[in-house]
Amino acid sequence: MAQGVPGKVLEIQDDELMTGRVIFGEDVRDVSLALLEEVKVGDYVLVQAGSAVEIMNEAQALEIFQLMKEMEGEDAQA
Repeated sequence: MAQGVPGKVLEIQDDELMTGRVIFGEDVRDVSLALLEEVKVGDYVLVQAGSAVEIMNEAQALEIFQLMKEMEGEDAQA
C-alpha cells in the first residue's frame, strides 16, 4: 500500500497539466494538482505517486509530520 506525504502548495503553474510546486520539509517538488480543482496556494495536500489526492488542514498535516518524525527516530534506534 502506498503512503501519502503531506506538503504545502507554494505555487500553482498556469498550464494544461495543472501542476504546482509543493514543499515537503526542505524539499520542493513539482506535483500534479489535476485531481483537486479547488486547491489554492497555501493549502496543505496529501501527495501520492506525484499527484495531490486530498486537501488537508494544517493541523492534520502537522500531525502526520510529527508521526513521521517519531517513526524516523524509531528506525534509527533499530
